[in-house]
Amino acid sequence: MDEHPWRLGPRARLWFDRLLVGVVLVLGGVGHAAAGQPVAALLTVVEAVPLLWRRRHPWPVFLAVAGASVLQAAVEAEPIVGQLAFPVAVYSVARWSPRWQSVTALLVGYAGAVVAAVRWILGFGAGELTVANLAPYTVTISAIVTAAWALGFAAQERERYVASLVARAEQAERMAEREVELAARDERSRIAREMHDVVAHGLSVIVIQADGARYAAAKDPGVAVGTLETISTTGREALTEMRRLLGLLRDGDTGVAPQPGLGDVRHLVDEARAAGTRVEADLPAPVPEVPDGVALAAYRIVQEALTNVRKHAGPGATVRVRLAVGRAVEVEVRDDGRGAAADTDGHGLGLVGMRERAAVHGGTLEAGPAAGGGFAVSARLPL
Repeated sequence: MDEHPWRLGPRARLWFDRLLVGVVLVLGGVGHAAAGQPVAALLTVVEAVPLLWRRRHPWPVFLAVAGASVLQAAVEAEPIVGQLAFPVAVYSVARWSPRWQSVTALLVGYAGAVVAAVRWILGFGAGELTVANLAPYTVTISAIVTAAWALGFAAQERERYVASLVARAEQAERMAEREVELAARDERSRIAREMHDVVAHGLSVIVIQADGARYAAAKDPGVAVGTLETISTTGREALTEMRRLLGLLRDGDTGVAPQPGLGDVRHLVDEARAAGTRVEADLPAPVPEVPDGVALAAYRIVQEALTNVRKHAGPGATVRVRLAVGRAVEVEVRDDGRGAAADTDGHGLGLVGMRERAAVHGGTLEAGPAAGGGFAVSARLPL
């Protein structure tokens, strides 16, 4: 069932106004002319024709109709059919004009009611101009004018109310679209951080292992076998995580897979040792249960910190990884490598990503050259 109110279209409104004017002209113009009242017929035409423009120019049309009514009162002492145009003009002003114009039209209508009552009493010879004689005519004409004005005013108020509802709905829709856009942007940023950590960590291990295998293969080909196995395993793990993350970007694929947590930090340590990095680990055993988001953030921070050690600390560096769980998850990765003297292109996103991960969970992260040499990353993630 259609709940929208029925309304005339632009073409139908045009024909409605033409029909309205045509009826007044036939009843008044032709009728008065047939009755031998040419002046009344002419005044009817003058009063009715402006109604053709009442929707686009309601105030000028009202002034024209009101002026014709004043002229009629001066030359005709009896009612004519053309006076039907006046309440229509009042309605049009109340419907489409500003408030002050509609109130002015109403007051002019009341004044016209008194003038018309006086002219009709004198024209009909109904007696003296007394309150008792004027009241019926004045009240009747004022009631017609008031009804026309009230209908127009109510229609304008309803249109304004509907317009305000439409504006609110459009604003709510824009806000909803904005929220969806911001949520999508946040999700893209999260996935970008995940992709950075996965790719940077995996490739750094692969590159270091490949370089080591290339140099060692000339002296001991058997070393290359184990190194290639490590490269293969690291590559498969990186591809698995990348497929999971990319699955989040495809419709119909939820990308559901176990997220790495605190228990997987030991795997990062073993992987770093397999890549030739000297690692001292201080990890809790057994691993306490913590929220998944905090566990993932801690894992990624350790992963990125170890990646940076392999990339910047230099050969022979020793790294110490400490993970503690109490009222907060505390992560510390410290090496004795080059520290501030390490070469970097300045375009890395690792430290930025680590700080963002810590901030998401209300934590803090400090990273920089350590006292006595090397580089240290320290994070605290509240529980």
